[in-house]
Amino acid sequence: MLRAGSLPAPVNILEQRTVGPSLGQESIDKGINSAFIGMAVVLIFMVVYYGFGGVVADMVLIMNILLIMGGLAAFGATLTLPGIAGIILTIGMAVDANVIIFERIREELRRGLTIRAAIQEGYSRATLTIMDANVTTVIAAIILYQFGTGPIRGFAVTLTLGIITSMFTAIFVSRILFDLYAKNRAEGAKMSI
Repeated sequence: MLRAGSLPAPVNILEQRTVGPSLGQESIDKGINSAFIGMAVVLIFMVVYYGFGGVVADMVLIMNILLIMGGLAAFGATLTLPGIAGIILTIGMAVDANVIIFERIREELRRGLTIRAAIQEGYSRATLTIMDANVTTVIAAIILYQFGTGPIRGFAVTLTLGIITSMFTAIFVSRILFDLYAKNRAEGAKMSI
């Protein structure tokens, strides 16, 4: 799959198979179904475990998927099975970013901070961790794109686009939603997170 020189050993073909287009379409359909099922489970879990924070995470996750699809359409990219795998990985990484933020906010609320202060501290402390993890993944995706061929490049493009959109939605969009929530709450009110 990687572009390289000739193999050092001779290749003996023991078996050769041809996959028809119906089998490929069936695999893509299964990939899309697995993405929808996985996303549904994640959406339900986030609401059950984090309450209001889970609702915010679900909204930014859906926005993230829409941004990925819009980006793929803007680039004229075709969604293939490796691309679907990249989207599924992006869903996991986007949820991971939200979990990091929410746990930081929970820590700050346990320390006795107000909702606004907990949100401020939670985001400021979590942002560096999220950036570190996502930038590392983008670097790996760039290397995959540089040295890979067809399917690997498709995975790398989708993953890179997904990481960029997930950082935007997790760090900025969810922060706006939390700030709007905190703005409309009384000073001593509790937050479901």
